[in-house]
Amino acid sequence: MAEDEPQGKPADQAHWTRVADDWIAWARSPDHDAFWAYRTALADFIGGGDGEVLDVGCGEGRVSRLLGTLGYRVTAADAVTAMVAAAAANGSAHRYAVADIAALPFGDQRFDKVVAYNVLMDVADVPGGLREISRVMRPQAELVVSLVHPFRDRGSFAGPAPDAPFVMQGSYFGRERFEGREERDGLVMHFAGWSQPLEAYAAALEGAGLAITAIREPIPAAGDGAARWQQWTRLPMFLWLKARPLVSPP
Repeated sequence: MAEDEPQGKPADQAHWTRVADDWIAWARSPDHDAFWAYRTALADFIGGGDGEVLDVGCGEGRVSRLLGTLGYRVTAADAVTAMVAAAAANGSAHRYAVADIAALPFGDQRFDKVVAYNVLMDVADVPGGLREISRVMRPQAELVVSLVHPFRDRGSFAGPAPDAPFVMQGSYFGRERFEGREERDGLVMHFAGWSQPLEAYAAALEGAGLAITAIREPIPAAGDGAARWQQWTRLPMFLWLKARPLVSPP
């Protein structure tokens, strides 16, 4: 992995445009990737409600659909036109927008909740993106963030065995470019983005006027297909955060 500096736009918008069809097939194959093993825990973490929620970086819409089942009025937004079209074709939300996280096309204090599910790793300017998210949040709104765990990006298991050691590669610290290819059950997906430590995300939230209120390192659910994710009962695959706007003292 090579170091890379922010360029002020979503990291790999062109990349995600190229792989949109692959991602749609990948994400819509039931029980195919880790989302399905964590879906129930994610729903519990988000919690139910009936307010206006923005799913930023919605992809093909599976998190938007989950939010709908929780009772929210959902706006699904993504920088990739094909992703928004796929989300709309599947009735994933109430409203849709092709939107760059660096310039969200919504008024100030528009939403009661914003969900950024596995998108901040694909944003070149995370502090700028979080400032935009903060701008569209109402004073009592909540931001829910899912990240591929920063520690997970910096190493890999030495083999497929459930007790295989996890081996660090290089340093946990610093900001690095990542690219990867996964193949499973006849489907192929190419991933690309940036990896950075938790401190960088925390500092970006603080700079956007957002205070972390909850942190979770979820464990995959037991059940059908659980053996595929057994290694991740020992080490967190995801990091989930909640944050709210800071309240200035009187």
